Amino acid sequence: SKLVGDVEFGGRLIPYDEFVAPAFMAVSAMNGAIFESTMNIFGKLKQQRLYDSVLSTPLGPMDVVLGEIGFSMLRGLVYSVAFLISMGAMGLVGSWWMLLAIPVCSLIGFAFSAVGMAATTFMRSWEDTEYVNSVQLPLFLFSATFFPVASYGDWAWVAQLSPLYHGVAIIRSLNAASFGIEIVGHVAVLVAISLVGITVAARRIRRLLLP
Repeated sequence: SKLVGDVEFGGRLIPYDEFVAPAFMAVSAMNGAIFESTMNIFGKLKQQRLYDSVLSTPLGPMDVVLGEIGFSMLRGLVYSVAFLISMGAMGLVGSWWMLLAIPVCSLIGFAFSAVGMAATTFMRSWEDTEYVNSVQLPLFLFSATFFPVASYGDWAWVAQLSPLYHGVAIIRSLNAASFGIEIVGHVAVLVAISLVGITVAARRIRRLLLP
């Protein structure tokens, strides 16, 4: 923080560590959700064949998808709550509005869980799970996590394509108590991603496991 100095956000200067910490909280929600909704679900789907047994009951593909996505979201939420506690201990919580970051992290986790499970249904072997890291790392590095989106210049639109960017923007605004109508847009993007992921995952589970 001392090497970088203060960063302008919301019309005022804030310490760099206070700027970065909310982004890491969003990243922790993403990581927990992705880990659970890809590797673990792939094992249940392809090796354990767990869902074949589940679908022989009155439960349907959408029940399976919502249950797994919900659990993956919970893992991401646990990660992010632990990070929020660490932020509080280090004095990096800038506003009581950060309490709302908990439901926001639930939404981030839900969105990434939905996309992660949908993507997992297309994986053919464990080697395909390597693609998860190939996607996850660029999201971490290029979602305005370390720098304001304006610092990307003409490439700012690339960062704004990232689902993580929208989560980072919301939590960063909460921590700085700086709000604008753009938050509605960020939430709408995450909700839309969640709905698309759920729909694709349910259809793929139905196609793969039901005659």
